[in-house]
Amino acid sequence: MPRSAPAPHPYRPRRATVTALLLAAALTAPTLPYASAGDRPSPRAGATDTSDQELRRALADLVAAPGGPPGAIAVLTRGGVRQVYRAGTAEIGTARPPRPHDHMRIASVAKAFSGAVALSLVDRGALRLGDTLGQRLPHLPKAWHAVTLRQLLQHTSGLPDYSKTEGFQTIVRADPRHRFDSRRLLEFAAGQGLAFTPGTRYAYSNSDNIAVALMAEQATGRRYEDLLKELVYRPLDLRDTSLPSGFRLPRPFLHGYATAPGEAPEDVSEAVSASGAWASGGIVSTPADLGAFFGGYAGPALLSPKTRHAQTRFVPGDSQPAGPGTNAAGLGLFRYTTRCGTVLGHTGNTPGYTQFAAATGDGRRTVTVSVTSQVPLDPALLARLRAAEERFVCALLKDGDGGHGSDGGYGDETV
Repeated sequence: MPRSAPAPHPYRPRRATVTALLLAAALTAPTLPYASAGDRPSPRAGATDTSDQELRRALADLVAAPGGPPGAIAVLTRGGVRQVYRAGTAEIGTARPPRPHDHMRIASVAKAFSGAVALSLVDRGALRLGDTLGQRLPHLPKAWHAVTLRQLLQHTSGLPDYSKTEGFQTIVRADPRHRFDSRRLLEFAAGQGLAFTPGTRYAYSNSDNIAVALMAEQATGRRYEDLLKELVYRPLDLRDTSLPSGFRLPRPFLHGYATAPGEAPEDVSEAVSASGAWASGGIVSTPADLGAFFGGYAGPALLSPKTRHAQTRFVPGDSQPAGPGTNAAGLGLFRYTTRCGTVLGHTGNTPGYTQFAAATGDGRRTVTVSVTSQVPLDPALLARLRAAEERFVCALLKDGDGGHGSDGGYGDETV
C-alpha cells in the first residue's frame, strides 16, 4: 500500500468550504414509498454520441463549465481492454493529467464495499439477510431493533442519518479533520426513533452502512478493515484501495477542489478526516481499482448466484448523487437504466470529489467517471455530469446487449 506523505501544515478552510462540508452531510435522496416498483427499464435504444471525440468533449465541457471540476477521468474496460478519457489536470498549477492509478476519495461508493463484505458473509453463513439489529447489536436503541440487514443494505431501514445531526455537524464545522471513533458514529442519532416502519419506504441514510459494518464485526469478531482486505481487496486484486482513519491520502492522488463560479478553486483533498464517514464513505481507491471492484461485485466473481439474486431485487430510489438514467436500489448496489441499456453500480460525493462506477451484470464491462469537485452542490453541473455519465454507459454497451437484454434481467421488489 502506498505510503502517505508527512503531515502538512494545519488546514484552515474558508467559510464556504465548511458550508460545503455540512451540505455534503445533508445531501440525501427523497423518502419514497414502494408499494409497487414502477421503473421497469425502457427498451434499449441505440448507442449514440459515443465516439471518442464526443466522449472527450463531454469531459472537456464539464471541466470548462462555470464552477466545473479542475480535472475529470473516465475509464472504460471491455474484454480486458482499457480506454482512458480525461480532461483538465490532476493538480492545479501542474500539467499532470489524471491517471487511472491516482488515488481519490470514493465517497459513498464505499457503501458498495460494505455491501460486498456483508453479502460475502451471507454466502459463508456468518450473517443472514434477515438478521436484525436487536439480534446482532442489542446495545443500539430498542426502537431500531427490528431493522434487518437486508433493509440496511437497501436503505429501507428508516434509521436516522447520524451525519445530519447537529452534534455531528457542529464537530465537523469546528474541525473538519476531527478524528471520530468510527464505531460510535451511530451514537449521534441514538436519541431519535425510526423515520418510518422498516421495509415500507426508501430513504438514503449514511447510518445504514455504519450499522452493516458493525454487524459484520459482531458476526466475525474481526475489524471491518480486516474483513475488507480478506473478502474484497484480495479476491479482486485491489492493490491501491484502503480505508484510512485520518485525512491524508496516499501518493499520487487526484487533488479535489471546492469550486464555485467566479471563485478560485480551493484544494480540499485532505480537508476532512475519513473517520467521520468510515464504512459509509471513507474508502480511498483509484479509477483502475474501482473498475476492477465493480467487475467482480456486479458480476459473478464475488458472490454466489443465490446471494446475487437477492442483491438484484430493486426498489425505486436514487443513489447519491443520482446516477445516469433511472435509478433503483438493490442490496449495496444500484441499477442505472439508460437509453442504451442497464448497468449496476454506485455513485458518491464528498468535498473535492464526485464518483460514478458501474459494470454490466456479467462483469466483463466496467465504467468509472471521476471528477475533482463536489458537483452535486450545483444542480446544473450535476445534470451535465449525469448526461456525460450516460454517454460513457452508451459507449460501454455499444455493440453489446446491455448486460441482460432489454429488461436488464433484474427483478423489482413488491412489498
